[in-house]
Amino acid sequence: MKFLICIMIAGFVAISCKTAVNTAETPRPNMVELVNNPETTLVDVRIPSEFEEKTAKNAVNIPLAEIENNLDFFRKQKQVVLFCNRGKQAQSALDILKKNGIENVVSAKTLDNVSAIQNSK
Repeated sequence: MKFLICIMIAGFVAISCKTAVNTAETPRPNMVELVNNPETTLVDVRIPSEFEEKTAKNAVNIPLAEIENNLDFFRKQKQVVLFCNRGKQAQSALDILKKNGIENVVSAKTLDNVSAIQNSK
């Protein structure tokens, strides 16, 4: 009997609770296509010494601290993929760019992600 009551309560809760559905959800970009697209600009947002030590093929270095000073650069690019060591700086850079109305940018999170895509050709 307790089991039946629990089922009925669970059913009532499930029916009475409404879940918000985001109908305008944008599809996730295909990161492999973006990274391999010659029209995509790869931006390493790490500090210059890390960039000099190792980065992705054809990447440019715009450290996180310099993102806001380079908004015009980002506006001129067709598509931008950001990356760093662990993804935190890339996400911060993405947030700054989006806040400034730049929508042609995505985060690949890490250098390892970008390098793996480039090396899997």
